[in-house]
Amino acid sequence: MKRAPAFTLLEIMVSLAIVGLILVGMNTFVFSMGEIWGRNADVRLFDQHVNAVTRFVEEQLRAATLPPAARAISTPVLPEQITPANGLPQGLITFELPAGCRILQWPDRPLPEVVCSLQLREREGLFLLWHSRLEKNFDTDPPRELLLTPLASALTYDYYDDNQKRWSNQTTLIVLPSGAYQTPDRLRFTFTYGKLVRQTTVPVPKALQGLPNF
Repeated sequence: MKRAPAFTLLEIMVSLAIVGLILVGMNTFVFSMGEIWGRNADVRLFDQHVNAVTRFVEEQLRAATLPPAARAISTPVLPEQITPANGLPQGLITFELPAGCRILQWPDRPLPEVVCSLQLREREGLFLLWHSRLEKNFDTDPPRELLLTPLASALTYDYYDDNQKRWSNQTTLIVLPSGAYQTPDRLRFTFTYGKLVRQTTVPVPKALQGLPNF
C-alpha cells in the first residue's frame, strides 16, 4: 500500500516561522496605524466640529432667504440692534426662521416666526440668541440663548467693495452715515482649540430676485 505524502518536520518549522513573521508584521502595522489614528484624533474631531458648526450656520442663513421666510428683493439677513440678557444692545447678524429650528428647546410647544441672532462672546464662544414674534413679551424680554460652540474665538465681517473690486475684513460691523449697519457679504469665523486654529467663511445670502412668496 502506497503511503500518502507528508510534510517533514523541517517543512513544518519553516512554515510556522513564515506565519509568525506575517503575524508580527500585521500586528506592527495595526498598532502603528492605531497610534497614528490616536495621535490625530484631536485634529480630526476639531475639524469635524468646525465643519459642522459652519455648515449649520450656513444652512440657517440660507433657510431665512427662501419663501415664505423672505420676500423677493428683500434683506432677510441683516444686522440689527439686539439686547442680549448678558449686556447692552449691540449690532448682531439677525435672521428669521418661520418654522423654527430642530435644535431649539422650548419650555412649551415650539412656536413659529423665530427671530435669531449670532453673538460671539470672548472666552465663551458663539451663541444663537432666539425668540418668537408670537411670544407675549417679545418686545421686552431678552432672547433665549443657545451655545453653538465654545471653540469659536472670533467673528469678523467681510465686505466687498464693488468699485475697487477688493475684499476687506472688519472686526466690527460698518456703520453707514444714516446710522444703520451695512450688511456684510461674508461672516468669518475663527475656531481655536489649544494650538489648533481654523478659519471658515459663510456667505450672507440675499433673497432671490423675482421669487414668488407662497
